[in-house]
Amino acid sequence: MSDQTNCDEVEAEECDAYEENQEEPVAMVEESPPDVGQDAGDDGQGIDSSWTVVSTPVLRVKTIYISSAILAAKSPFFFKLFSNGMKESDQRHATLRITDSEETALMELLSFMYSGKLTTTEPTLLLDILMAADKFEVVSCMRYCSQLLTSLPMTTESALLYLDLPCSISMAAAVQPLTDAAKDFLAVKYKDLTKFQDEVMNIPLAGIEAILSSNDLQVASEDTIYDFLLRWARAQYPKPEERREILSSRLLPLVRFSHMTCRKLRKVLTCIDIDHEQATKCVTEALLYKADAPHRQRALAADAVTCRKFAERAYKYRPLKVVEFDRPYPQCIAYLDLKREECSRLFPSGRIYSQAFHLAGQGFFLSAHCNMEQSGTGISLLSHGRRSWPTTASSSSTGCCT
Repeated sequence: MSDQTNCDEVEAEECDAYEENQEEPVAMVEESPPDVGQDAGDDGQGIDSSWTVVSTPVLRVKTIYISSAILAAKSPFFFKLFSNGMKESDQRHATLRITDSEETALMELLSFMYSGKLTTTEPTLLLDILMAADKFEVVSCMRYCSQLLTSLPMTTESALLYLDLPCSISMAAAVQPLTDAAKDFLAVKYKDLTKFQDEVMNIPLAGIEAILSSNDLQVASEDTIYDFLLRWARAQYPKPEERREILSSRLLPLVRFSHMTCRKLRKVLTCIDIDHEQATKCVTEALLYKADAPHRQRALAADAVTCRKFAERAYKYRPLKVVEFDRPYPQCIAYLDLKREECSRLFPSGRIYSQAFHLAGQGFFLSAHCNMEQSGTGISLLSHGRRSWPTTASSSSTGCCT
């Protein structure tokens, strides 16, 4: 026999606590079952789950007939509602109080619990159903909405919306494919950070994290990412304390300090927006990585735990290892490591440029290219004025500058 549920009551209540709950739907989801049971048990009139909008002074009641067994099987929320409250009070009526705007989503949710299907593919309504499913703990519907939304064409606006969903524990697992798809969309769209720099400056924090977590980000060097993050943080968080907190906890872990130039690492140590202790730790770790053996560097970059810190991105200018000497006269040795497949891609007219390095106030960089005359790979040493010197090349390419 079916039970009767009164749903969709909207009433005005001048209550500050209720206003706060209206702003925190995730907290309400967690607190609804015990609050509801207490409200209903005092007068023995049934179970009352409350959502309210204080700006709507209209009370409207809709009565529908449902099967408590079906709803209880699909949702822990309804299982508690029917088993704990109604059986103890010997009631056959349950009441859900919601806002007008939530009625359509709730009706779709109830329909899904019977049929396993939804009648809409409209993104906004699917998102509303997803939120209702999260509130009433219908994980199967959350997963279904996530699959439908993932299959629809995505935009920057929708991707940012999906990343801004409330992160209750139940939602995190069911909606993970959707949030992953949103992150991938943003990472691919803004892969060329230099090209979209002005647009990315207006993207909120969750989107920035998705973009800068990508290994495929196309930038001149890691120095570019560090400079961009500082500029973005200063624009988005004008208060110094808040900016330092966001940089420390959310943004700096995205920077691959190990692939920054030594000149830029020195500036990190003196940046007023970064905690000095954290800056020192990041720079020290980066310098130790640069001094490590190549096989150790590759192992760190491939390790699942440390890869986020040490993996190279798609840099336009390849990182170098530079060893400087001041005796018997100022000189340095610059190491440019190229993989075999990278050398193969140089034929017939490709080039790979290194990051700049400095000696005696002069900037230099290395250029790897295909030498057609000698049927091999050539390495040239160039100054910023484009003056070129020949260098020696081996399986681990090296340039010597004196």
